Amino acid sequence: MGVTGIGGIFFRADDPKGLRAWYFAHLGVGGQGYKPWEQAAGPTLFMPSAAGTDMWPAGKQWMLNYRVTDLDALLAGLAQAGIAVTTDPAWDTPETGRFARLSDPEGNLIELWEPPVED
Repeated sequence: MGVTGIGGIFFRADDPKGLRAWYFAHLGVGGQGYKPWEQAAGPTLFMPSAAGTDMWPAGKQWMLNYRVTDLDALLAGLAQAGIAVTTDPAWDTPETGRFARLSDPEGNLIELWEPPVED
């Protein structure tokens, strides 16, 4: 196979510069111009879902899922910034890890995923 990973995530935004700044300030994703975001190696799912999925709002075609290393610290920082985050213990399992969800300023759903610690 010729594909070695995800090369970029591109989507429309009403305020691209403002949204890019929000992602960088609160999640550390992206940056200025076309400088690539150097992400850590790790698992990435490519998962088309049924058209009627209830995992994210019906009016949205996609949801971003970011792999994180310290979900609690990230959630504390988001709370300090006044960003609403949803958690649900039912989402978390020892096999899959821990999850939290929030929306960016344009209503795009973001899922934060802390993979399980491997023994």
